[in-house]
Amino acid sequence: MRGEIENWNNGWYGVSLGLSVAEIDHLIALLTNLRNEPEQHFHISSDYVGPEGLGDIEVYVAEPGSLNNMHLGSKALAPGDSIP
Repeated sequence: MRGEIENWNNGWYGVSLGLSVAEIDHLIALLTNLRNEPEQHFHISSDYVGPEGLGDIEVYVAEPGSLNNMHLGSKALAPGDSIP
């Protein structure tokens, strides 16, 4: 798995995660477990090699009614593609 932080130089940052097929399957299993046991959580953690970088992402079930500040996107489309 590869995680990166991108400084957009406007006060905002992007995070990208590159996963292998096996890691995608593992993530799906963790998310399924989280859906079935919403009191649980899991972490996507760094190997902490190097002087700095993305350290940890915690994934949990948000409380009902909590404020949102992000959303899920859709499949990436090439320029000119129509949205299905």
